Amino acid sequence: RLADRISGVFVPVVIGLAILTVVGWLVATGDVSLAFSSAVAVLIIACPCAMGLATPVSIMVGSGRAAQMGVLFRTGAALEGLGEAQVVAVDKTGTVTRGQPEVTDVVMAEGERQMAEGELLRLAAAAESSSEHPLARAIERAAAAFPSSITHHPSSFEAVPGYGIRATVDGKRVEVGAARFMAQLGLPLGELGTQADELAARARTPVFVAVDGKLSGLLGVADPVRDGSVQAIENLKAQGLEVAMITGDAQATAQAVAAETGVSRVLAEVLPEGKADAVTGLQQGGRSVAFVGDGINDAPALAGADVGIAMGTGTDV
Repeated sequence: RLADRISGVFVPVVIGLAILTVVGWLVATGDVSLAFSSAVAVLIIACPCAMGLATPVSIMVGSGRAAQMGVLFRTGAALEGLGEAQVVAVDKTGTVTRGQPEVTDVVMAEGERQMAEGELLRLAAAAESSSEHPLARAIERAAAAFPSSITHHPSSFEAVPGYGIRATVDGKRVEVGAARFMAQLGLPLGELGTQADELAARARTPVFVAVDGKLSGLLGVADPVRDGSVQAIENLKAQGLEVAMITGDAQATAQAVAAETGVSRVLAEVLPEGKADAVTGLQQGGRSVAFVGDGINDAPALAGADVGIAMGTGTDV
C-alpha cells in the first residue's frame, strides 16, 4: 500500500518531468533525437523499479514457498502483520496437541457400580455421536471396544458450547461435559471431583457423564502433544515472542501441557465466546497478537487477533 501511494504521486510527476525535458531540449537545440533520448534517460533513472517491484516480488516468492509447505496467506497484509506479531496465542486441542484424543481412564461414581463401564461408555458414545468435537470421537472409539458398543443414535441432541452436550438415548437423559456443566446442572462432584483433579494433573481432560440427572462416572481423555509443537514454541520464544495458551480445558490439564511444551502463559477454562476477550486482553498496551486455532469455535478469536492462523477445521472460517 505504501508503494502504491507513493507511486500514485511519483509516476505522474516523473512523466511530467520527462515531457518538460522533451520540450526544453527541443526549444534549446531543436534536436528531436536528443530531446527524446534525454526524456527517456529521465524516465529510466527516476523510475522507482526497486520500490515498485521488490515488495510484490518478495511477497510472491515468500507466499509461494509457504504454499509448497501447506501454509496459505489470504493477503499480503497478513504476511506483513505476521512479521510484526509480538505475542503468539495458541489453542490447545488440535493445535498444540494432535487433536486425536483417546480415553485412558473410566471411573464409576459411588453407587453406580451396577452400571458396567461398557454401558457408561455406550450411553456417552451414543449421546456424543451427533457432536463434532474430537473428544466425541475418542469416546466412540472407546465404546467400540466393548460388545455393548453404540447401537442407537440419540432421539434428541443439544450442544451447550463450552460446557458439553445433552441427549436422550434409549429413553435416558444423558449429559456429558466439563465440571462446570455438572455445576450448572446442580450435580455435586463428590469423590469424582478429586479423581478429576488427579487426572488433570496428569494432562488428562476430565469428562463427566450424568444419566437421568445423576452423576454416573468420569472419563479421562488424553490428547498427546503434536510432533513438532515443542520445537515450534522454542523457535518462537527464541525470536523474542511471548507464547500464550488459551483453552477451555481445566487449569491443571492446561498447566501440565504448558509445562511439557514450554508455554509461558496459560489462560484456561475459557469459554468459546471468551477466547476473543482473552485475545483482547493480550493486546493491551498496543501489542500485536497472532492467534492459532483449529476449530470453528475459535472463529471469534481468529477474527479478533491482529493475525489469525487457522488449522484444520478452523480454515472453514
